[in-house]
Amino acid sequence: MAPQRRALPRGPDSAGPGPGRRHSSARKGRSPQDPRGRWLKAAILLLLLSAAAGGGLVVWSRLRSRDGIPGGRIPAEGVTEGGIPAEGVTEVLARRSDHLQEKFMEVPCSEDYGSHKRFAGCTPRKCGRGVTDAVITREEAERIRRIAERGLSLGGSDGGASILDLHSGALSLGKHFVNLYRYFGDKIQDIFTEEDFALYRDVRQRIQQRIAQVFGISSSAMYLTKPTFFSRMNSTGAKTTHDEYWHPHVDKVTYGSFDYTSLLYLSDYSRDFGGGRFVFMDADSNKTVEPRAGRVSFFTSGSENLHRVERVQWGTRFAITISFSCDPQHGIGDPLLP
Repeated sequence: MAPQRRALPRGPDSAGPGPGRRHSSARKGRSPQDPRGRWLKAAILLLLLSAAAGGGLVVWSRLRSRDGIPGGRIPAEGVTEGGIPAEGVTEVLARRSDHLQEKFMEVPCSEDYGSHKRFAGCTPRKCGRGVTDAVITREEAERIRRIAERGLSLGGSDGGASILDLHSGALSLGKHFVNLYRYFGDKIQDIFTEEDFALYRDVRQRIQQRIAQVFGISSSAMYLTKPTFFSRMNSTGAKTTHDEYWHPHVDKVTYGSFDYTSLLYLSDYSRDFGGGRFVFMDADSNKTVEPRAGRVSFFTSGSENLHRVERVQWGTRFAITISFSCDPQHGIGDPLLP
């Protein structure tokens, strides 16, 4: 999802003794210890070090699998890389090599929707997440990607995550955002065409209809809402909190207007980029979606679908987030070429 404003984590030097501090164990004048006591402590220390080394290997293996390092693989169920059994192993909901007519996983709805006004025939009563490769073609995804590339060529973040919002005009530029329609004026006519915006609207409508069909609601009761935007992610280090796209989050908590979220992927995992997989974070295990150009991932926006995106390790990942609300007051129109 969208980059969020989060406090930067404290660095590794924020804890522990500072320069010039002395540990109490360094004091002089301690009484002699029983040799048997020293032997017992040494034995315990050896056991602890052995346990820590094993635990460290498990943690490293999990991190390596989760972060999608190029050339890596997802270990067999119940086994991490290196053959060490582990709980909560990542499961792949959709592989890049799959061509899915539709795959859906129902999950119990969270209580998030109860704190917002309910809209009959739209507010989720059936919750879950789905993936389909049968709504948008690869050719259409490539055309949509070219729209994103042309727009983002006007700016781009100094960090690893750049945003282009054709609705509001928001465009990443350095460490800030500008309104591309005001900032570039008539030059926009040389970047985008009416055909671009017509394709954008058509793709949005087809995704909206598929979501309505799967969740058993009327598409006319759903309203496109903000933010709906293109994202471009690469391995460049974060320069501001806007670049930190990898934090776990819940869309309904981050954006109260969201009821249904969708992502249209515009590039291929392990071909165009490494890392960057979409991860649903369930209590028992993670469910991972590997991006594929033309693939649509969609889900109800509450806490039942806590998720994150892995950090991109190499290459460039393109996608578009298209979000929907049941509240007409949060609805936005399709973008229009100035």
